[in-house]
Amino acid sequence: MPTDAIPTIRVRAADELKHVALEQFARVGFAASSLQHIADHAGYSKSSVLYHYASKEALLEAAIEPAVAEFESVLEDFLAERGSGRRRLLVERVVDVLLEHREAVHVFLIQGPSLDLPIIHRANAAVRRLAAAIAEERESVAEQVRFGVALGGAAFLLTAGRSFADEHPLPDDDELREVLHSVLAELLTPADGCRRNTDD
Repeated sequence: MPTDAIPTIRVRAADELKHVALEQFARVGFAASSLQHIADHAGYSKSSVLYHYASKEALLEAAIEPAVAEFESVLEDFLAERGSGRRRLLVERVVDVLLEHREAVHVFLIQGPSLDLPIIHRANAAVRRLAAAIAEERESVAEQVRFGVALGGAAFLLTAGRSFADEHPLPDDDELREVLHSVLAELLTPADGCRRNTDD
C-alpha cells in the first residue's frame, strides 16, 4: 500500500468513529455509550478507537466541536448585526446548524446539563449568550421559555423525536427546513404586547 494512502485511511477512520459516536451519544446517551460499543458499531477494534481518541470524552469533544464552533459563529454574527433582517437571518442560520449537526446539537442541548466537560461548558455559554441577546431587555420568563422550547424542541425532534415518528416519518430536510424556519420564527418573536416583525 502506498504510504500516502495511510494518512487518508487514518482520517477516514477518525471521521467514521466520530460519526458513529455521535449517533450513539444521541441515541443512547453519552453515559450509556462505551468505546467498545462505538468500536463495534463502526467496525473497528477498541484499540483502534483509542489510537485516534485517548478517551470517550476526547471522542465527544472531537465529534461535537464543529457544531459548537458553528453555533458560536451564528452567535457572533447575530451580535454584530444591526437593523432589519437580523432575527430572520438568525432563524435561518440556527435551522441550518440544527439540520447539519443534529446529533451534536442534541448532545450539548439535551444531554449537556448532565455532562461536566469543557466542550459542553463552551456550548452552553454560547447558548446562554444567544438567549440573552434574543431576549435583550425583555428577558422575561416567557422569553426564556420560548427560546428553550424553540431550540430544545427542534433538537429533540431532529434526533430523539425520530423514534416516535415510525407511523408518520419526519419529512425530508428541505421540507423540515421550511417548517422549522416558520415555527422557530414564531417562537423567537417577542411575546410581549408590542409584537415586532420577525425581521427585527
